[in-house]
Amino acid sequence: MAIRKFGVLALTGALAATVIAGCSSNTDKSAASSPDPGQSAAPKAEEIVDLEVWAGNNGFKPITKGSKLYEFYKAKLGVGIIQPYVEWNGGTNYLNQLNLKIAANEMPDVFLPFQGIEDSLAKNGAIADLTDLLPKYAPNVWNEIPKDVWDVVRANDPTGQGKIYYIPNVLNYGRTASLIRKDWLDKLSLPMPKTQDDYVKTLEAFRDKDPNGDGQKNEIPTGGRENITWMDQLFAMYGVATVEGRPDWDIYDGKLTYSAVSPNMKAALEFIAKLYKDGLIDKESLLNNKAKWEGKIDSNLVGNYFHWVESVHERLEPIYKNKGVKADFSVLPIPEVSGYKGFYTWKRVQDAAWVVKNNKDQNRLMASLKLLNNMYDKNNRKDLYLGVEGMHYAVKDGIAARLPEDKSTQENLFLQPYQNIASADFTSEIIKSTSSADRTWATDQEIRNIKDAQKYVKIIAGDGMPPSVYADFADINNRILYVEYASKIILGQYPISKFDEFVEKWNKSGGEEVTKRARDWYAKVKK
Repeated sequence: MAIRKFGVLALTGALAATVIAGCSSNTDKSAASSPDPGQSAAPKAEEIVDLEVWAGNNGFKPITKGSKLYEFYKAKLGVGIIQPYVEWNGGTNYLNQLNLKIAANEMPDVFLPFQGIEDSLAKNGAIADLTDLLPKYAPNVWNEIPKDVWDVVRANDPTGQGKIYYIPNVLNYGRTASLIRKDWLDKLSLPMPKTQDDYVKTLEAFRDKDPNGDGQKNEIPTGGRENITWMDQLFAMYGVATVEGRPDWDIYDGKLTYSAVSPNMKAALEFIAKLYKDGLIDKESLLNNKAKWEGKIDSNLVGNYFHWVESVHERLEPIYKNKGVKADFSVLPIPEVSGYKGFYTWKRVQDAAWVVKNNKDQNRLMASLKLLNNMYDKNNRKDLYLGVEGMHYAVKDGIAARLPEDKSTQENLFLQPYQNIASADFTSEIIKSTSSADRTWATDQEIRNIKDAQKYVKIIAGDGMPPSVYADFADINNRILYVEYASKIILGQYPISKFDEFVEKWNKSGGEEVTKRARDWYAKVKK
C-alpha cells in the first residue's frame, strides 16, 4: 500500500525547533558518519530485536507484540515490528503524531517521512547517513534501486555533501489515470470519447440518461475531492502536471515552471468552471473527503473518476456488493484539446519511502538495516503482499488469494516493497497470481488498465525534485493561494481573469524564489 500522499502541514517555525531539539538529544551523529558497528555489536543469531516502525494506516488494527502479524513479520524478516495505530487521514494526522513523537524524544526506529521532514532531520543528525550502510548491510535495497535514482537522492542531500539519507519510492510505470464506466458507455451506445467535445457529450449523457438504471436522476458524471485533489482527469487534457490533484513542475514555454501558474492551468480552470456550472461534475467535489467520494463511486453513481489503475477492484467489488452490478471501469484515453498536448502525470523518482533513526544503540541500528534488507528481498515479496493466512488471505482452489478488507479484524499489512520499487509486470503478476476465480472479473480489469494507461503517461520534468525547494515557503508547498483562487474560479465566484492576479500574488509571496530554486535543481540534475 503506498500511502505516499501529501498533507497540509509543514515542519516549520517553533514546531521544527521543538522536533529538532528532541531529535538531537537522542542521537549519536558519529554513528551515522562513521558506520562500522563491528561483529561484537551485532545481535546474536537467535536474538529478536523489536523495532517501532511507522507508516500510514487507513483504519486497520495496530501491530502489537505477539500479535499474528507481529509473529508473521518476525518469522519472515527476522525482527519484531511494533506499529501503534496512527490514522493517515491524508497525511495530516500522521505528520502531527510523528512530529509529537519526535519532539518527545521517541522517534520510531524506521519510518515513512512526510512533506520533506527528512531534510531537517538529516541536517541535525537525527536520521542515519545510509551512504555506506546500505551497500554493506542492506544490499537488497542498494541493488534494487537504479544508480540514476541514487544519483537524484544524492543531489537532494540537504547537507550538500552528496550523501544518502532516505530510501526513495521508485515507480517504474504510470500508476494513475482517468477511469470511465465502459459499461455505461455501452448501455448508452456511446463510443469511448476521443475529443474534449466527445467527453462533454458523454458527461451530459451520464447526467441525463439514467445509465445506472435505477430510474432516478442521481448519476454523478465526474468529480473529485476536497482541495481540488483526485480530479486530474480534468487537468490532464490540457497538459497540466498534477500528482493526485496537486500541481507539479514541468516544462512550459521552454522553462521549468510550476504548473499551477502556467497558461495551461488557466485554460483548464476555465473549462472546469463551465463543467461545474452545467452540473457535469459533483457539486460537492471541493468538499468530498476520501470516504465520501469513494462512497459515491461504490454506490454505483459515478461515471468517471481518477485514481490508481491497479486499485479498481476496491471500487468494483463494493459496487457489486451494494448494487449487484459488475461494473467496468476502463482507462479513458486523453481527450484531445486543440493547442494542447495532454498526458497523465508520471513521477518515477517519488518521495522518501523510509528513513532510519540515527540510533546509538547499534543493535537497533543493525536490526533496522536487517529489516530493510529482508523487506526488499524479492523472494519475500509475495508473502509480504499476502500477509497472514486467515486474516489477510485464504487459499481457494489452490490459490492464495487476498481477502476483502476488514478493518475490524485485519492488522495493518503495511510492508509492501513491491510498491516501493514498483513495476508494471510485477504488479500485474501479483494481482493475477493471488486472485481467486470469483474475483478475476474485477482484477482482470486492473491488469488490463495497467497496460492501457502506459499509452498516455509522461514523466514530468519535476521528477525527483526535493521538498527543500519550498523551504521557508510553507504556504506555497501547501498550495494555500492556489486552492483559494482555483476553488473560487471553479465555483464561479471569481471570473477566469482573476487567475492573472493569483499568478502575480504567487510570485510575490515566494513563487519567484521557489522557481529559481527549482530551476537551479533542474540544471544540476540534468547535467
